Amino acid sequence: MSNTAQLSARDRIASLLDDNSFVEVGGYITKRSTDFNLQQKETPADGVITGYGVIDGNLVYVYSQDAGAMGGTVGEMHAKKIAHIYDLALKVGAPVIGLIDSAGMRLQEATDALNGFGEIYLKQSLASGVIPQITAIFGTCGGGLAVMASLSDFSFMEEKNAHLFVNSPNALKGNHKDKKDTSKAAFHSEAGTVDYIGVSEIEVLSKIRELISILPSNNEDDNSYGECTDDLNRLLPAMSSEIGDTRLALIDISDNHYFYEIKADYAKEMVTGFIRLNGMTVGAVANRTEILNEEGKPVARFDGSLTTDGCKKAAGFVRFCDAFNIPLLTLTNVSGFKAELEEEKNIAKASAELTYAFANATVPKVNFIVGKAYGSAYITMNSKHIGADMVFALPNAQIGMMEADLAAQIMYHGEDMAVIKEKAAEYAKLQSSAEAAAKRGYVDNIIEPDLVRKHAIYSFEMLFSKSESRPAKKHGSI
Repeated sequence: MSNTAQLSARDRIASLLDDNSFVEVGGYITKRSTDFNLQQKETPADGVITGYGVIDGNLVYVYSQDAGAMGGTVGEMHAKKIAHIYDLALKVGAPVIGLIDSAGMRLQEATDALNGFGEIYLKQSLASGVIPQITAIFGTCGGGLAVMASLSDFSFMEEKNAHLFVNSPNALKGNHKDKKDTSKAAFHSEAGTVDYIGVSEIEVLSKIRELISILPSNNEDDNSYGECTDDLNRLLPAMSSEIGDTRLALIDISDNHYFYEIKADYAKEMVTGFIRLNGMTVGAVANRTEILNEEGKPVARFDGSLTTDGCKKAAGFVRFCDAFNIPLLTLTNVSGFKAELEEEKNIAKASAELTYAFANATVPKVNFIVGKAYGSAYITMNSKHIGADMVFALPNAQIGMMEADLAAQIMYHGEDMAVIKEKAAEYAKLQSSAEAAAKRGYVDNIIEPDLVRKHAIYSFEMLFSKSESRPAKKHGSI
């Protein structure tokens, strides 16, 4: 099958689910409206196929829009079928997967269609944090459908034929499609709207199957464990060279080098994704200062600072992990906040969101300080100060207020360079070293880089039964 071949709505379901496992629900349902001669139009299943099946033995509910039936437009009964699937999924605690290919709202049904969108939004909101929601876009996903996709936990797009937009590219002031196609997968992947783009529909469906296999089915019944065939005590001799590109470090740490990256094209200075440790799914967040190619040569560099996009990317991922009881691992290497005019507009709020996400999370949290850890940015990155259960540091880690040289220049302003240099060395030893932080209890242990996997596994095993009480409240407001 070519990369541009489009599957039918039923073929997509068949490719997504285990063989012969799909059971259709509401197959005879069709439109009720007869306005504007709708009774003369055939709409099999009212443009959406709904039902349930299994992926690697895991129960899932699925809806797949049929662009061949009135463009897959959303009308009254179309929406009710999707809402009913959500009701069933919430009752039994199973994920919902939506396969979107629709021309949007059915104009002939107007307010009934608008009501239908609202009913779906309500179900998605109720399901948030209870069952995983995954959306894949294979055709048009515009207007209200874009909201549906973004209400999901994870969104996927096929590279060539999928289009996602609230306003079409030609409706944007000063823009036209040939100038900037803001509906394309590449645009939304770089903007962080979607989590993954695939070169074909089969690839997208395969990645969804993989994601389902590592996630819990709901927020109470966790089946995200598998057998570990890797050595629990495996050393990481290459870890020292991977501290800059922490994506490689996470791959090295994980069982059998498994890594499922989330939002890879967005805010590349922050890495998020799922790894496996002793067969358990763990959410990973890591600062990155460079991207290495296959030859180990840097192809991109970052200054080690927290950015608005990086904070938002990490905060959303942390919230998902906490909602579904997935432990969190962080690799910290941060020198401060991005100092740019545009960043200053939103960085305070974004960093507050990330700080809150880590502090509010009650799952097991383990942090490895692999490089720099300076100022408030270090506090934000899952430090012990905001609730990390275990914090480790590598021997050369730098933990403190700021760079020792800069601190000495401020404290001894006006002194000659020899004094400043002497005081910088003293400051580095007394206030900015891993040992200094460990002596104060802010670091639990100083370990060699090749022992990171071993300590991560042992820490999560120890924290497996963690229980933490919090003040009674409806929910936070950050």
